[in-house]
Amino acid sequence: MLIEIRELEKVYRLGSERVNALRGVDLDVEEGEYVALSGPSGSGKSTLMHVIGCLDTPTAGSYRLAGQDVGTLRDTELARIRNRKIGFVFQTFNLLPRATALHNVEMPLIYGSVRWRERRKQAVDALERVGLGDRLNHKPNELSGGQRQRVAIARALVVNPSIVLADEPTGNLDTATGESIMMLFDDLHRAGQTIILVTHERDIAAHARRHIMLRDGRVESDDRVGHGVVNGKRN
Repeated sequence: MLIEIRELEKVYRLGSERVNALRGVDLDVEEGEYVALSGPSGSGKSTLMHVIGCLDTPTAGSYRLAGQDVGTLRDTELARIRNRKIGFVFQTFNLLPRATALHNVEMPLIYGSVRWRERRKQAVDALERVGLGDRLNHKPNELSGGQRQRVAIARALVVNPSIVLADEPTGNLDTATGESIMMLFDDLHRAGQTIILVTHERDIAAHARRHIMLRDGRVESDDRVGHGVVNGKRN
C-alpha cells in the first residue's frame, strides 16, 4: 500500500478558538490510483492534502507512505521526501518569473544535488513529456496559462515522484485550457502515475477513478467509479 492513514486528526488554534480540520480520517491509496478529493470549503480536503504531501503534520493518528511512518521523521527527512517522492502542482503555478521553463523544471533537482548534465537531461525529458519541448527557454510571461501549468506539471514529474498532488490545477484556467490539462493528467494516470487531485469542480473530479468526499473533517463517501473521462468521454 502506498498511503496508509489511520484516525488522522488535525487541530489548529486560532487565538482562543480550536479548529478541528480533520476528525479521525482513515484512508488507503494504492500505487497507480487516480483519486479526487472533494468537499465544501472547510471540509478538510486541503489540510488532508498538506498532510499527505508532508507540508503539515497531524495532531493525532498515523500516516505511512510506502511503509514509512511519516510521523517519526525529522524536518530534514520530511523535506527529503517532499523533494524525492512527491510532485506538487498548484493552482497558481508557483514558477520563478525570471527563470526559463527549463530552469524552473530543474529546481527540484538542484535542491536534490543532481549533477548539471543529468538534471538538464531530466528537465528536457519532463518538458517534452508535457508537450513543451519547443518552449525550453521561454520565461513564464512568454507562455500562456495552460503552458505555465504544463511547466509546473513537468517540474512535479522531473523527480519521478511516487505521488503527484494537484491542488485545484485548473482553477486559474479557462474551460478549454483546463480540459487540456486534465487530459494530460489522464495520460499520466494511464502511464501508471499515482495522482491525488483536490478540486471543488465536479467535471474535474470526474476524470479520477476514485472520488472521496470530505465534510466537516471526515470522509463522507469514498467511491471507486471504474471509469474516468478521456477526450471528453467516459471510458
